[in-house]
Amino acid sequence: MGRGVLLLLALFVVHLHPSFERDVYHKSSRYPTVRNKEESDPNFWAKEAWQGIESSRYKDNVNKARNVIMFLGDGMSVPTLAAARTLLGQREGRTGEETQLFFESFPTIGLSKTYCVDAQIADSACSATAYLCGSKANRGTLGVTADILRTNCSFVNPENYVHSIAEWALAAGKDAGIVTTTRITHASPAGVYAHTAERDWESDADVLDDCASAQDVPIDIAEQLVHNYPGTHFKVILGGGRREFLPNTIIDEEGTQGKRLDGRNLINEWIEDKISRNVSHKYVWNRQELVQLSLSPPEYLLGLFEGSHMKYNLKADPTMEPSLADMTEIAIRSLNRNNNGFFLFVEGGRIDHGHHDNLVHHALDETIEMAAAVRRATELLSDEDSLIVVTSDHAHVMSFNGYTRRGGNILGPSDDLGDDGLPYMTLSYANGPGARSHVNGKRVDVTADEDFGDLDWMTHAEVLLEDETHGGDDVAVFALGPYHHLFTGMYEQSRIPHLMAYAACIGPGLHSCDD
Repeated sequence: MGRGVLLLLALFVVHLHPSFERDVYHKSSRYPTVRNKEESDPNFWAKEAWQGIESSRYKDNVNKARNVIMFLGDGMSVPTLAAARTLLGQREGRTGEETQLFFESFPTIGLSKTYCVDAQIADSACSATAYLCGSKANRGTLGVTADILRTNCSFVNPENYVHSIAEWALAAGKDAGIVTTTRITHASPAGVYAHTAERDWESDADVLDDCASAQDVPIDIAEQLVHNYPGTHFKVILGGGRREFLPNTIIDEEGTQGKRLDGRNLINEWIEDKISRNVSHKYVWNRQELVQLSLSPPEYLLGLFEGSHMKYNLKADPTMEPSLADMTEIAIRSLNRNNNGFFLFVEGGRIDHGHHDNLVHHALDETIEMAAAVRRATELLSDEDSLIVVTSDHAHVMSFNGYTRRGGNILGPSDDLGDDGLPYMTLSYANGPGARSHVNGKRVDVTADEDFGDLDWMTHAEVLLEDETHGGDDVAVFALGPYHHLFTGMYEQSRIPHLMAYAACIGPGLHSCDD
């Protein structure tokens, strides 16, 4: 082959693989490679592998799961995990990429498929119906079969209800509870107890917006929690959303106006129900009140810590607002008093909100906070009889991209430049409010923003949308405890509650105790 042909072939390969050119860029002195010295030794990597083998040599735990805790990172995609672990490591002074979020050390990991019956990409309602009730449904619906269409104002026949694993646990004599950083009536926590054709019917005002002319107005989600089974029997309810329970004539403790149009105060009605049943109970609205109960919680505990969603961890007043780990701990201490065990649903819900607003710093920090809550749970319980499952409801369209050196700031720009000579972010979004208009047909340099690097700075997005969208990726499922090995592989999201129920010997279908 002649030299001219070889030259043309080389140019063709470089054209197909521009990374060859990027490698030259990386070798420049401007961006020296950052290394952990010990990583140059092959024995370092061999030892890491051996330690991984040793730690994964779990014997299959076939004990009955007395307790089941499901941790749900709303919108916690696989790229979110990778970026969050890197941020965690960098906060601790390391390069970051080698770090693990606590639950990433669990012995079993699988992948679940998140689509809805009528939608390629899930929302948090149909997905909640899948991973809590074991049945896929239509987008926007909660606790009902796929025969029910979204915003159907007609009476939903109980024959179309599907029931959550929390209800299965109660039927088996266990206790149940909910912890979330969102409104307690939001889609994910509502999947534990509600049956509705519309996830947005959180208060009666929302229902009337859609169904004012309906013959039988559906019951809103907040009322279902306070007055319908299984919500009436939840021992612990902790999260945000006071406004959904209060009439619009009342301003709550922190200045938020109630939403209800029926004049009812459902917080007072929850209290009255517990008085009528002669059970110990307490309503709290701030961290101080919650902490005071930590050593001796009442039989029933309701905590609503914000008018709407709880604040992002990085913006919360720690003297007023409990962390997700705080709430998880008191929930476990309360529920663990039942000798039969319990089911607890814990949601890190604001991961999703950070992504929707292209606020990547908040999304990653909320992921780290959820990992801390998982760690707290494992410190309080034994994996001999407690099954812990960590997963997500759906993905997001954040990408982890570029050719950045090892240890490069995960929240900063890539070391690489676009072909237009402008920087781009290592973490960016396919769509959302962070999209910037081109100037004279060219991208703008987002690193020149006056607020670049601030906590609420919106990272770059490609397509302008008011809210960034969910993604259709599969999501990870991590498991520790009895029958953790069942959670490996690729499966429908609706299999998850059946796997948990199998391990705990509750609910319909197959049980480990029957083997």
